[in-house]
Amino acid sequence: MAINISPVNIEERKKLDVRSGDTVRVWQKIKEGDKTRLQAFEGLVLARKHGSEAGSTFTVRKVVDGVGVEKIFPLYSPNIDSVEMIRRSKVRRAKLYYIREKATKEIKRHMRKIMTVKEVKEEKTEEAKA
Repeated sequence: MAINISPVNIEERKKLDVRSGDTVRVWQKIKEGDKTRLQAFEGLVLARKHGSEAGSTFTVRKVVDGVGVEKIFPLYSPNIDSVEMIRRSKVRRAKLYYIREKATKEIKRHMRKIMTVKEVKEEKTEEAKA
């Protein structure tokens, strides 16, 4: 007879093969007052730490309105309802922390491009007025 101590299905979570480079959607239980609701957090897995033991975690990163947001989820947390695998990518690193700098450079480049386009439009309107 097995005694169930945790509200989490530990065997199911252990089989969950979350690796760095995967795009996942984590459904999180959020308690507001006396009600609980589910909220999704979809992003790229940067790291998986401590294997599949009790304290194992995985870090998920997404970009919201040009700002990078990272959350560290404990694998066996009862606050996680489910983890959906969206996409699996082949990566050559175990930890993808370099993505942080890469994303910032990309955003800066994009902002520079927007500014030059805006300046060109302003010059055209000034020429049209003259």
